[in-house]
Amino acid sequence: MFVLNRSDLSRQSLTTLPNVLTYLRMATIPVIVVFLVPPSSKFSLNLAFTVYVLASLTDCLDGILARRRNTVTSIGKLLDPLADKLLTSAVLIMLIPHGKVEAWMVFVIVGREILITGLRSIAAGHGLIIHSSRMGKNKMVSQSLALIFLLPAIPQIEPTLNTIGTFFLWVSVVLGCVSALDYFIGFYKEAKRQQPVP
Repeated sequence: MFVLNRSDLSRQSLTTLPNVLTYLRMATIPVIVVFLVPPSSKFSLNLAFTVYVLASLTDCLDGILARRRNTVTSIGKLLDPLADKLLTSAVLIMLIPHGKVEAWMVFVIVGREILITGLRSIAAGHGLIIHSSRMGKNKMVSQSLALIFLLPAIPQIEPTLNTIGTFFLWVSVVLGCVSALDYFIGFYKEAKRQQPVP
């Protein structure tokens, strides 16, 4: 966790290339949702898959650019995981009517994301930013892999793709629950450490 300064909200900080890529990733969400509105054709599902892959590539690219150009910003650290959560949550919800994911799994995943986003908001209100943990990042990777396998509509191999995608979704559920507990424990310890000694 670290302090969020006023300079982090300056125009220069907000418009760095990595942050712009994050904004673009968020802009793909309504596009993917439109493609997945049922009844969707196989062509629409494959279009959604293509846009999702491109959006996921911007996630990898913005992190690389931020580190190489030394343009890592606090606002980027706050918005990047938020963009990931919005993107994956939207796709998962839209896949329920297609029968590719179980509704209860989506509820657990999205509920976890809402809880952690709320925790981050509370922390930010106290001038703190909660870093994404390694386990949290692995959770996001497993979710991305799950969606990459679940989205394509290729009749010859679709059952196999769905099985692999469901496996990665299970992995993300387990990692998500464990990492959420880790975040809450970390925030509690940090908040307790900052309490003034009576």
